[in-house]
Amino acid sequence: MKKKSLALFLAICLIMTMAAACTAPADTPEPTTFVFTDSLGRDVEVSTNITKVALSGPLTQIVLFALCPDKLVGLAEAWSPEAEEFIDTEYYNLPILGQLYGGKVTFNLEEIIATGAQVIIDVGEIKANMVEDMENLQEQTGIPTVHIDAYTATMGDAYRKLGELLRIENEAEVLGEYCGEVYYNTLNIMSEVAENETANLLYCLGDAGINVIARGSYHAEVIDLLANNLAIIDNPSSRGTGNEVDLEQIMLWNPDVILFAPNSIYSMVGDNTDWADITAIENGHYYEVPYGPYNWMGFPASVQRYLGMIWLAQLLHPDVAQYDVYQEVSRYFDLFYHCNITVEQYNRLVANSLGSQ
Repeated sequence: MKKKSLALFLAICLIMTMAAACTAPADTPEPTTFVFTDSLGRDVEVSTNITKVALSGPLTQIVLFALCPDKLVGLAEAWSPEAEEFIDTEYYNLPILGQLYGGKVTFNLEEIIATGAQVIIDVGEIKANMVEDMENLQEQTGIPTVHIDAYTATMGDAYRKLGELLRIENEAEVLGEYCGEVYYNTLNIMSEVAENETANLLYCLGDAGINVIARGSYHAEVIDLLANNLAIIDNPSSRGTGNEVDLEQIMLWNPDVILFAPNSIYSMVGDNTDWADITAIENGHYYEVPYGPYNWMGFPASVQRYLGMIWLAQLLHPDVAQYDVYQEVSRYFDLFYHCNITVEQYNRLVANSLGSQ
C-alpha cells in the first residue's frame, strides 16, 4: 500500500507540473523600442538597438566620432585636409549629409532618410525654437530626433546621456570621466592663480584679426575660465566668427596676451606697425591656436575644447599647470580620434602656439 500511495503521489505531482508548464505564460519578448527623454524634455521613442546614427552638425560630429564612429551614416561636413593623417580612411570618406544650423551644406533630408538612420542627434547649446526645430525635422524624415545639451562644464553628463540613448553606457562613461577630470583639474589650477595674475587676454580672428570672441558667449567658455577676457560686447555673437570691432578698440583694451585663430594674421602681425604698440605684440605674448584635426579652442565649439584647455592652462600658468602637454594631447587623440599622435606631429601642431618669437 505504501508503494502504491507513493506512486500515486508522484503521478499527481507530475500531472500538476505538466499542467503548470502548459498554462504558464510564454517568456515576454524584449522590447524593440524605449522612450528616451532628451535635454529639451521631449519624450522620443527610439530603437533599443541603434546601429545607424545621423548627425545634425559639426559639433555633434566631433562628439559622436569619439563615442561611436562605427554607427555614423555620414558626416555633417567634410573633415579638413589636416585631419586626414589622424582619421581612419573608413571614416574620413563618409558621405556628407549637411547640417541643420548655419552650415554651408544644408541638411539633405532625402539622403538622410536613404541611409536608414534610426536616430538624428543634435548636441550643443539650446537655440531659440529648438523644440519646434526637432519636432519638424522628426516629422519631415520620420526619424526620431533628439537634442543633448553640451557645455564645457557638463560634457561628461552629455556623454552619459548619449550612452543611455545608444545603449553603450560603458564607452560613454570613459569619455565622460575624462571630460570631468580635465575640467576639474583646470578649475583646481585656476584656484591656485591669484586674481592679479590672471591674464588680460583677447581671442582675435578673421582675415584682419579684428573679430573677437566676446565674454559670456558659448564660444568663449574656455577663454573665460582661464583668463580675463577683455572682449566685453553688448550683444555677444553666437557664431564662431565672433564680433567684429576695430583696431582702435583692441588698442583700448590693450591685452597682455592675444590668441590668434588659425588662418588669421598671426604670421604678419609682428611686422605690422598698426599693432606694434599693443602690449601683447610689443612683448611677444601672442600665439596661434593649435589646429588639427580641428581648432583646439573650438569652432565648432565641441569637445576638442578640452585640448585647448590643456594647452592654454599651461601656456598662461606654467608654474601651476604641472603636466606634460604632449602626453595629455596623446591621451586625448587616443580617446577621441582613435589614433596615436607622434612627438613630431605634436610639435608641428603647436609650432606657433608656445611663443611668437
